Amino acid sequence: MEKNKKEKTFDAVMMMREIRDEISQETQNMTFEQLKEYIKNKLAENKTKLIGEK
Repeated sequence: MEKNKKEKTFDAVMMMREIRDEISQETQNMTFEQLKEYIKNKLAENKTKLIGEK
């Protein structure tokens, strides 16, 4: 049985790895307090709310 292989136009796994690596580089030497501030700022930039926030 042959499987049809389609050319991917978007690779979600590769994108997630790139994003994760970028964030890791930006935050690698941060203290816990700096990391909390970084996350708070990123959420504010994107107007994103944490789960459970109104």
